[in-house]
Amino acid sequence: MRVHLAVFAAATLFAAPLAAHAQAKEAYTYRCTGKDGKKYYGQTIPQECLGLPLELINKQGLVVRRIDHEGDEKARIAKEAEAEKRREAETAAKDAQRRYRALLATYSSEKEIEDARARDLREHGKQVREVEAKIDAIKKRQQQYVKELELFKTSGAKGEPPARLKEEITNANIDLKAQQQLLDAKKKDADGINARYDEDRKRYAEAMAAKQQRK
Repeated sequence: MRVHLAVFAAATLFAAPLAAHAQAKEAYTYRCTGKDGKKYYGQTIPQECLGLPLELINKQGLVVRRIDHEGDEKARIAKEAEAEKRREAETAAKDAQRRYRALLATYSSEKEIEDARARDLREHGKQVREVEAKIDAIKKRQQQYVKELELFKTSGAKGEPPARLKEEITNANIDLKAQQQLLDAKKKDADGINARYDEDRKRYAEAMAAKQQRK
């Protein structure tokens, strides 16, 4: 008899949570607003509610929980995007501070920036003149080759001009084209130099302003 009572008690204890779970499940109702604007209810999620925000309602008709997987996912993505934006802003701020420190370590005044600009432009001008001198030298060589070619034609010589002369004319044309391209690039470099020092001057002013704010 005692054995039967023990078995019955154990079975009762085991069944109680299941019954409570079943009752709890039955006590709640799923509700949603369908895509057609109608309300749908069910002890399980209605077909019309799949993929839509849900409300879990107790037997008193009170909403005890809202379920919106798509909305939660959007919120998570938005939160991660905001966190990434903050990290990027922090990184940009740190990079700006490093640039400020570098500028303040390089220049002690805006005059030094202008002095550095002038030095670079003078060096750039020197390089441009060197290329222009090479172009002039090539053009003089070409003039000499033209004279030699005319002399060959007026000399009554038969056949093709000397291979050496033809090769030198070809090489001079190639050299002239290369130097002309280099000259064009060098002239554009002047704009780059000025733009770089304009940026340095702007950043230097920002660095000085930030330094004053920290005081």
